[in-house]
Amino acid sequence: MHAQQKLSSLLNQLNTVIAGKPAQIQDCVACLLAGGHLLIEDVPGVGKTTLAHALARTFGLQFSRVQFTSDLMPSDLSGVSVFERGKDAFVFHPGPIFAQVLLADEINRASPKTQSALLEAMEEKQVTVEGETRPLPTPFFVIATQNPHDQLGTYALPESQLDRFLMRISLGYPDRIAERALLAGQDRREVVQALPGLLTADQLQQLQREVMQVHTSDALLDYVQDLIAATRSGQWFLQGLSPRAGIAIIRAAKAQALLGGRSYVAPDDVQAILPQTIAHRLMPAGEAGRGATEQVQAMLQAVPLS
Repeated sequence: MHAQQKLSSLLNQLNTVIAGKPAQIQDCVACLLAGGHLLIEDVPGVGKTTLAHALARTFGLQFSRVQFTSDLMPSDLSGVSVFERGKDAFVFHPGPIFAQVLLADEINRASPKTQSALLEAMEEKQVTVEGETRPLPTPFFVIATQNPHDQLGTYALPESQLDRFLMRISLGYPDRIAERALLAGQDRREVVQALPGLLTADQLQQLQREVMQVHTSDALLDYVQDLIAATRSGQWFLQGLSPRAGIAIIRAAKAQALLGGRSYVAPDDVQAILPQTIAHRLMPAGEAGRGATEQVQAMLQAVPLS
């Protein structure tokens, strides 16, 4: 019960900052509980950065924010060695990536070279600078925001980079009631600055261990394999999901189950997290005009629960 109270207070606090988006907030919390990196894709000004800040503060994690631009260099992220005359030696000055949460703002405005510098950090939880490998803090999350690809000055993220994000979510415009509260209320930045941390790093890691202990039955695993096989059939997508994506589905569904107060994964959990977990890894086949998310929804309708 203690874990449930913690999770409820986490969700409640985040819902006070980003009003009217409980499903998206739950996805974000599930993503971090599953130990995954989060990509928030939307038009500018709907609260992507505010949500990322609020997540870091609520989870009680030390964070740094980097505004990605076309001239951002890999060393601007990872840090550099500077010769210090007093010590008569090079001394490493760590970059902003050495934080528990890296807010990569507008990640798709940086060049592919800088984006690839993030790959090692996201996958291996370490960075190699000037031939030396340095571990990153634990836990380590990347929460990245990006603008839609049709905006000026953006580089599409390569598939290998997208595959490292456990989930991609979109906030969308607020409804009328939530927008009125925004227009009439306090500045969101002030609200975020005042948020208390509700977890310690140890408590977060304990919750992540609880996520991993959530049970998956053989029938549930059969269902997930049926969904993965459907993505590879050529009917829905140009290329199917990788085994890494399959593992991501299970991790995200386990976190969703824990948030729902259950010790086992139900098919509903898989269905709830599937579009956010796999749509960014897939290219739709067939009918023009249907996006990957809509295609995942159509596939979900077509694949029976065995």
